[in-house]
Amino acid sequence: MKALIFNEFGGPEVLQYIELPQPTIGDKDVLVQMKAVGLNYADIYRRKGNYHLVGEPPYILGYEGAGIVVKVGKQITDIQEGDRIAFADVPLANAEFVSVPYEKAIPIPDGVTFEHAASLLLQGLTAHYLVHDSYQVKDGDQVLIHAAAGGVGQLLTQLVTILGGTSIGLTSSVEKAEVAKRTGAKEVLLYDTSWSEKVKELTAGEGVDVVYESVGSTLIDSFQATRIGGTVVFFGMAGGDPAPVDPRMLMDTSKTLTGGDLWNVLKTREVRIERAAQLFQWLQEGKLQIASPTLFALKDGAEAHKLLESRKSTGKIVLIP
Repeated sequence: MKALIFNEFGGPEVLQYIELPQPTIGDKDVLVQMKAVGLNYADIYRRKGNYHLVGEPPYILGYEGAGIVVKVGKQITDIQEGDRIAFADVPLANAEFVSVPYEKAIPIPDGVTFEHAASLLLQGLTAHYLVHDSYQVKDGDQVLIHAAAGGVGQLLTQLVTILGGTSIGLTSSVEKAEVAKRTGAKEVLLYDTSWSEKVKELTAGEGVDVVYESVGSTLIDSFQATRIGGTVVFFGMAGGDPAPVDPRMLMDTSKTLTGGDLWNVLKTREVRIERAAQLFQWLQEGKLQIASPTLFALKDGAEAHKLLESRKSTGKIVLIP
């Protein structure tokens, strides 16, 4: 099979498209012929050596995708060859074939394409977790969303609306601001402005109830935009490492800093399927809108990485084996 790999850490130029042996499966695994692979910032972190990886060189990136089952482990009775499945936390996905553990195989309903499944699952489950577990968004909440035109940002904005909240988006350009507005952000501010002060102005001087912080380097400004007793949810560092937070500030302002890993909550197959099914249902009902993903052939993965790192993309980038 063909796979996108790298042998040393570095920029997109370290990626190579080569022939590798097809993976074997165990009794509780299924072999999936990949039709779409989601690209995420975590793949960039791993390529640079800043994030955990599985195995030894040659490393294969990718943890999210969708495809067709071509072989089923002996102990599995409720998945058949030809079934359409997706997954959001299985390594080595940048390949034509992936061995997927049974507990991580999520059925794709009729009417949902492979590209949409690979676009929605990881970012959608992340957004779902953020608004239900990291901070429970309530009717009337005012919410600040970083990178509001990105894949998670667009889904977060829509989920906040579904739950009765109001979103203020942050983006890096006027073009991206238009994307955020189309997904439901009431106001959108640009990063090159005094945005934390403007958030206060938009909230009668109080600040928002919660900030979803995915940039990292803006963490202190996020606290300044949060009301007394509010919450900052840290879930990414696309713009660099965050500055240390003074616990005395948290004490003095009664503010909360939280974060965490989605998979600390979505521990079982039943929970993964339940939450994914809700996302797929909202998609089919039109409550969730997904912009058409930007598609690259898997062999052109280096170009896809360059685009994602440039922060000029909006929505999801998907690799097609």
